[in-house]
Amino acid sequence: MPLATSITVAIAAALGGLLGWWPLTGWVVRNLRELRVPRRGIQVVAAVTTAIVWGVVAWRVGVAPVLPAVLAFTAAATVLAIVDLAEHRLPNRVIAPTAVVVAGCLVLASAVSGAWIGLWWAILGGAAMFAAYLLLALISPGAMGMGDVKLAAVVGMLLGWFGITAWLIGLLGAFVIGGVLAIAALATRRVGLRGSIPFGPSMLAGALAGVLFVA
Repeated sequence: MPLATSITVAIAAALGGLLGWWPLTGWVVRNLRELRVPRRGIQVVAAVTTAIVWGVVAWRVGVAPVLPAVLAFTAAATVLAIVDLAEHRLPNRVIAPTAVVVAGCLVLASAVSGAWIGLWWAILGGAAMFAAYLLLALISPGAMGMGDVKLAAVVGMLLGWFGITAWLIGLLGAFVIGGVLAIAALATRRVGLRGSIPFGPSMLAGALAGVLFVA
């Protein structure tokens, strides 16, 4: 790995760890209805997760105009994943500002790079993924919540900027990851046949896979 890339990755990982340790942890705590685990445990998970993800993203995406959008998305993803795992819900108070920030970063990325077609693909990708998840929620309300539908718009918007390949990987990857996790939960008897596992983390992991694959 070139020295410049190594330095970029190290800085991104360090910043991610600091971000996870303090502001992201606070964001998680404010959005939990009940604090069932010690705050320090949340801090460790948030810091380690964000540090690793930011380091990997910086390595794959590099110093590119779209990097701030991906970093903003993955930072919020840490918060959403922890809350969803703890309480099986995706708060609007996290999804809404995430959508605004990611959209703004994508506009800036398009302006800096001159790739305005990417912004149109982002808009189309967000609308298409929102529609796909909304249809699933209408068909099977018990399997898909409206939080997942709203998050799908943000995921689709980010992946749409990268193109159809990233979008499809994010969409399909979410269901593959979710299926694997469901089988594992059943095998270990963490949930029963009528139980459910939060789908948000699978969506977020699928989105990350889409970005890393095409970056």
